[in-house]
Amino acid sequence: MTTPYSLECDFGGRNLTIETGKLANQADSAVTVRYGDTLILVTACISPKPREGADFLPLTIDYEERLYAAGKIPGGFIRREGRPSEEATLTCRLTDRPLRPLLPKEWRRDIQLVITVLSVDHENDPDILSIIGSSAALSISEVPFDGPVSAVHVGYIDNELVLNPTMPQMEYSDLDLVVASTREAVVMLEAGANIVSEDIVNRAIKFGHEANQQIIALQEQFRQDFGKPKEEAPIIELPDGLISAVSSAVGKKLSQAMKHAEKELRDKALDSIKEELIADLGNTYAEADIINDFDKLIRAEIRESILTRGKRVSGRSLTQVRPLNCETGLLPRVHGSALFTRGETQVLTITTLGPIRKEQQLDGLGIEETKRFMHHYNFPPFSTGEVKRVGTPSRRSIGHGALAERALVPVMPPDEDFPYTIRLVSEVLSSSGSTSMASSCASSLSLMDAGIPVKAAVAGISIGLVTGEGEDFALLTDIEGMEDNYGDMDFKVAGTCAGITAIQLDTKLKGLSMEILEKSLDQAKEARLFILDEMNKTINVSRSELSRYAPRMYKLLIPPDKIGAVIGPGGKTIRAITEETKTTIDINNEGIAFIGSTDEVSAKKAIKMVEDLTREVEVGATYTGKVTRIMSFGAFVEILPGKEGMVHISELADYRVDKVEDIVKVGDEVTVKVTEIDSQGRVNLSRRAVFEKEGERPDRRRSDRPPRRQRDLRSPQRPRQMTAKRRY
Repeated sequence: MTTPYSLECDFGGRNLTIETGKLANQADSAVTVRYGDTLILVTACISPKPREGADFLPLTIDYEERLYAAGKIPGGFIRREGRPSEEATLTCRLTDRPLRPLLPKEWRRDIQLVITVLSVDHENDPDILSIIGSSAALSISEVPFDGPVSAVHVGYIDNELVLNPTMPQMEYSDLDLVVASTREAVVMLEAGANIVSEDIVNRAIKFGHEANQQIIALQEQFRQDFGKPKEEAPIIELPDGLISAVSSAVGKKLSQAMKHAEKELRDKALDSIKEELIADLGNTYAEADIINDFDKLIRAEIRESILTRGKRVSGRSLTQVRPLNCETGLLPRVHGSALFTRGETQVLTITTLGPIRKEQQLDGLGIEETKRFMHHYNFPPFSTGEVKRVGTPSRRSIGHGALAERALVPVMPPDEDFPYTIRLVSEVLSSSGSTSMASSCASSLSLMDAGIPVKAAVAGISIGLVTGEGEDFALLTDIEGMEDNYGDMDFKVAGTCAGITAIQLDTKLKGLSMEILEKSLDQAKEARLFILDEMNKTINVSRSELSRYAPRMYKLLIPPDKIGAVIGPGGKTIRAITEETKTTIDINNEGIAFIGSTDEVSAKKAIKMVEDLTREVEVGATYTGKVTRIMSFGAFVEILPGKEGMVHISELADYRVDKVEDIVKVGDEVTVKVTEIDSQGRVNLSRRAVFEKEGERPDRRRSDRPPRRQRDLRSPQRPRQMTAKRRY
């Protein structure tokens, strides 16, 4: 039995504890991280032998949400956790991105990190603990790891930077920035922002990097006290003579192939060279080694051209954005659509509006249980001209969709002003770099095309990086796929003309300096403003009306004590209204009802039915209702749904009535006036008072008059007046 060992410190006003030796001792390394009452377990297991045929770092990260951690029982029939939630998938990616660059690229033994959330307090987000715990587990394992790495949340509340705001505090923060860094540099950024300036983001990055140093020092002490001896990073050497053989065979063919500005032509030329190499050298060297060395030649050619000649693959300058094209209203029956093309990257985004009941249910550990704005991203294989299996969304697709969604949230109208569930779907039709940022542009255009009153247009751009010897580097605006593949950074920045709404930074380096980060934000701002100008030429304000095919939502206030009357026993009443009117009705606990329909007449009918259910009977008011019962002394009339009053026989007409049936029958529609509500709540009605109010007597020819014989017996007719002689 291993003796438990722990270290702790005060971090942002709360106690953070890292412990090992108590749980999961059969794993190669295992740690728990506790912050407040949020507690996670991170285990690291390393396979004893390299993965056969692997030419990549086999790192797997699994983030396991356990709903018992939040005192919840899972939904669904089987009542247990199933596929990972979107939040779990995003946390996996958040954890992977700062760790991967710090592990040796030549490592071929499988590494699996399993993060299990054991307790959440809804104050402290477990996502940054996942990074800290994974770093600590790797630090004390035998894996050569260039960490430790720490991560913090930085908020901006009341014009002040706040370290690790609580989850409730985040509701009032204009910034939610995750900064992950080593002792020397920043390795990952992830942010959502309420249109904040580049200056605030730069300050927040520095603030977070400095705060990380305390947890990095704690992990260094943890590794020193409990760490295992580190293994040497493997060295992968190419066979003797391969490099010179490949270089000689390629010659000037590579530079000629790279002159093609179009991706398709360039790829075909490179594939042709590769096939020739394999045919010429395949008998002497392994195919994988030939391809690997050729790949290094391509990388060197691209990077040298950028650093020495300032020339990119497509021939663009380092800050030039590819040609743009924007279109809206492409699809005839959808609620909104837009096509955004940037170079050979093309995204079609469709907007769909629905009633509130269509909001997404979140079966996760967070505070929020539903959301009414969703963005989904699809990346089919044809977008890269490939043949692949089409299935469930990948982690990458989920991550890209969430990034574009986060970029758009700050400009969406408040729920109370625009009571709809909104779904965006971005279909990537062609991919050649930064499809997530193209999705944010297409989504912004699509929202405006749908008539959704967004606060401002949103555009996104990706900034790349190529580093040379020493401190030499070049930043690339609007990176293409090849520049992303062979470059050192993918820094995505989205926002409006006024400021930033989302950030995502990935790097292949072991960290980035503040100089690079600051210049990247400035270059991204310049490109973003240029793209927004081009987008505004197509559509610069939301359309004044929704699509004719979109549902119309009507807001109605109901007294809270009347909600039960509208819903009815077991939902019977509200179900009857929706079935009769073909509308949707959603009522919250505050008594705000939203009635939705594509037909205005149906919506108004439903509104009237709901209003009638909630109205109070008023003395002196006139109502039109149906006769429900007839008694010898009078008739009962339903003047409002479920509310009856009685018309005494003496009040049925302005003359004597012998039998109630002579005037009305069950089912007749009559207009009556409320004359009294007695102490027992009984409603007395009068039909006579309606006639008096109108200033007229009942028409003697009306069908409700008694038969002629009765009329004559009661009131003999006067002699007719003499008339003048007729002229012929």
